[in-house]
Amino acid sequence: MRFFRNQKKHYFPDYKWKLLRPVTATILLGSTLQLSLPIQAQLTTNQDSRIPIVNQASYQYSDGTGRIFRGFSDTLNTERGLIDPLGRILGCGGELLPDYTGFSIGVYETNPSDPTGSELGRLVDLTRTELPDISNNQISGGKAPNTENLNPYFLQNNPTNPNLRGTYNFLLDPNRGQTQPGKSYILVVNPPANSIYQQRRIRIKIGDSTGAETGIGNTQNRVLRYVATSLDGQPIRLTGETEFEGTVVAVADAELQGLDLLAFEFATNLCQPNQVQIIKSADRATAEPGDTSIYRLSVRNLVEVGLNNVTATDTLPLGFRLVNKSVRGEISGEAVEITSEVNGRNVIFRTNATLPPGSVLNIVYGTQITPDAMRGSGINSAVVSALRADNRFRIQDGPANHKLQLRPGIISDCGTIIGRVFVDKNFDGEQQANEPGIPNAVVYMENGNRITTDPNGLFSVANVLPGSHTGVLDLSSLPGYTLAPNRYFKERNSQSRLVRIAPGGTVRMNFAVTPTFLEDVKK
Repeated sequence: MRFFRNQKKHYFPDYKWKLLRPVTATILLGSTLQLSLPIQAQLTTNQDSRIPIVNQASYQYSDGTGRIFRGFSDTLNTERGLIDPLGRILGCGGELLPDYTGFSIGVYETNPSDPTGSELGRLVDLTRTELPDISNNQISGGKAPNTENLNPYFLQNNPTNPNLRGTYNFLLDPNRGQTQPGKSYILVVNPPANSIYQQRRIRIKIGDSTGAETGIGNTQNRVLRYVATSLDGQPIRLTGETEFEGTVVAVADAELQGLDLLAFEFATNLCQPNQVQIIKSADRATAEPGDTSIYRLSVRNLVEVGLNNVTATDTLPLGFRLVNKSVRGEISGEAVEITSEVNGRNVIFRTNATLPPGSVLNIVYGTQITPDAMRGSGINSAVVSALRADNRFRIQDGPANHKLQLRPGIISDCGTIIGRVFVDKNFDGEQQANEPGIPNAVVYMENGNRITTDPNGLFSVANVLPGSHTGVLDLSSLPGYTLAPNRYFKERNSQSRLVRIAPGGTVRMNFAVTPTFLEDVKK
């Protein structure tokens, strides 16, 4: 049996063609078998491409008597997903950057001493390549745009070839264990100095692979699984994910002499760190309980696209209350509808209006200051979040703080305790006109303060902080008296009293006593 094979690969610098001519095999056994294997090829682009492979064999033979037999085999129809082996650096909305000068991208090992796998180690030592490939110089052929397999690689604008603008690629060497399952790398994008963008870091962990080299002189693509994770919290796909699992085709190319060209199916988006800004201000610097303070939230769009679903959350200080129907909003002098929702001390403002690029959304509202504000700091903070109109990425800013200096005014945060010690004749715990007060009785507070009653049995404690306080009657200061039993409140049959005072409030602390009658005991 002899096989005649006519198979050739053609490569072009800017595109990836793979053309297989039909294969015909002839068996010389007194009969003839013809196999027709049509292979359809398709040019890959920057998007995912599908190459359909339709394989059907037709045969014909004679048995020596003049009879001819013909037939067809079953059709094998498969699709193999190929991915353009070029990564690309894009803007936040998926657009090409106007200038890639100074941008570089590198592949780093993870730091072996870092258990989180998020710290940089050394740069990956990539095998050197060249393009065009010079024969017999022990240097592997490279691929554009990174023809020399440099690490880090500086991006190019490529005016002569727009398809390569802002792209990068790296060749990993399986013979050096660079594509083993479990291997982790960190892809680092460094913008130039004074750029509006910040460095990006993406961890890539290689998983299992399928496929291997087969036959003599033949190769088969290996499909590697990997997990890409954003280490800076920014999305790594236009759909907003910060982590996803994908597959990559390791192109086993004879021209690359055993190197694997890894094509990760995501573009690295660069977003400026400050995309929206919130500023908080008020109509006054000082206030006192009973006043109304007017606050303003200014939300500025700093990106080149509109912002939707703008939501501002303001955490009011203790003792501040939102004035109903006081909320107003405007963009560029035009009124917009603002809805408000109160959740505890948080006030959430929302609008369905789109905030155009460079515009400012102003939200104005009033708050009423209550006496409880004297116990707070007077500081409130606001944050804002929104969705970009192009890629639906969520952006945010804040907190923006404002402090209002509070004065007591006619309302003080401290309260007053007033009380009396009296003779309770009917044991009801209340003083009537015929029930005299006891002078010089001593009451101790929980902080050790000692108070003595006046000639009418009255006492008071001023400048008491809000909260719970305890007073105890010293019976040793009342010879001939003891606590009067209370027929209505059991808790008053005690030597101590517990009171709770509100800010600026007044509470009463009374003690009822009764004379002690001692009989002489005769021996």
